[in-house]
Amino acid sequence: MASDPEIVAFLVDQIANAGTLHAKPMFGEYGLYCDGKMIAMVCDDQLFVKPTAGGRNFAGTVDEAPPYPGAKPCLLVAAHHWDDSDWMTALARITASELPLPEPKSKRAAK
Repeated sequence: MASDPEIVAFLVDQIANAGTLHAKPMFGEYGLYCDGKMIAMVCDDQLFVKPTAGGRNFAGTVDEAPPYPGAKPCLLVAAHHWDDSDWMTALARITASELPLPEPKSKRAAK
């Protein structure tokens, strides 16, 4: 089931102060990027944040679950947190600060 674009837009608005933020559609779901780093996914209208030591420490007791079959478990942020922009922004900042930048894509050789 694809995620609702309105939910994705709401989540992006809630954590917009964390940095340069955007959502990228991915196979009917969405990846959330902060300062060029993929920090979370929205799958089946649920928010899954990449697990980091600081993120786990900040979030406290949260469930962990894979966003899709075969994926590594992520922090499953309950919907009751979504309205707390300060909490969501702090989690996004902490997570982004602990994740590495993606490796640059190599240019393909011309044929």
